[in-house]
Amino acid sequence: MENKKNVEEFNEYREKMNAKILGSDNLVLKRLFNLDTNTYEEGALSAQTKEMLGLVASMVLRCDDCIKYHLGKCFETGVTTTQIFEIFSVANIVGGTIVIPHTRRAVEYWESLQSE
Repeated sequence: MENKKNVEEFNEYREKMNAKILGSDNLVLKRLFNLDTNTYEEGALSAQTKEMLGLVASMVLRCDDCIKYHLGKCFETGVTTTQIFEIFSVANIVGGTIVIPHTRRAVEYWESLQSE
């Protein structure tokens, strides 16, 4: 139950705050959010591949919110646990051992996604 709560809280907070940000009617922020959305659409690379790339970049940049977001999208697009751990290995090689704490939290969040 705790795992499900973890995912629900993250998604609810993200939706609430995104609504406030977009509700500010700031053209630059709206364009940035739109660009972000369009970046992960199907193209020469599949949406799944783009989410995996986003996850690696987020881990290397050490953004826990971004990691959770991309883990959720990876889960939605059918990425397997075996693939997730390969993604983690790439992120740790590229980012170095400073990424290990983020990997721990990512494993915990991935387990939360799976328990939904």
